[in-house]
Amino acid sequence: MTKTAVVTGCSSGIGAAVTDYLLAQGWHVIGLSRRAPDISDPQFTSLPVDLSDREDTARVIEELGAVDALVHAAGVLRVGPIEHIDAESAAAMWRLHVDAASQLMQGILPNMFDGGRVVLVGSRVAKGLAGRSQYAASKAALGGLARSVAAEMVARRITVNIVSPGATRTPMLDDPNRAGEAPKTPPMGRFIEPSEIASTVGFLLSDGACSITGQDIVVCAGGSL
Repeated sequence: MTKTAVVTGCSSGIGAAVTDYLLAQGWHVIGLSRRAPDISDPQFTSLPVDLSDREDTARVIEELGAVDALVHAAGVLRVGPIEHIDAESAAAMWRLHVDAASQLMQGILPNMFDGGRVVLVGSRVAKGLAGRSQYAASKAALGGLARSVAAEMVARRITVNIVSPGATRTPMLDDPNRAGEAPKTPPMGRFIEPSEIASTVGFLLSDGACSITGQDIVVCAGGSL
């Protein structure tokens, strides 16, 4: 029987790579994004939604039936030292990374099939980095959220994990909102490819990862060493 995954941020970057990976593995993917993705596959369903809007997110959750997996890959980056980062930017990151993840799980988990999977895309920056205080705070919060929900879902064999990439070759690298804050190349000498993150997410959704839950998997090309 074909499994169904909900993937946020499916129109670009890591979300698009995860969508491509799962479609290649035979999954049915329901993609959530503001911009229509350039994906043509009979196993792909696109649902437009602004995840920064709670009412719009609630609307799209009502359209979902029972699914096997949720991958929350949508993200936004705003940078700057603590004395310059504005409250609106901080709130936007918290809403998309943490509040939207919580709202999606609240709406999807009650109907998720037992043995289902949740993967939240975090960041190695969650450990802290100059100029990234509010971004780091929102990604760090995913740790407490994921482990708590994992503990609540363990009796249903639903796993909840985080995949935390280092500098990855996505449109976020060229985001004008990070002007003056150039990304650092990892020690391996290259940026991580979105397909590598997708493969890690795919493993956590596979049968071989059924006993892994409440964990944060860091994919950093040596950046944590």
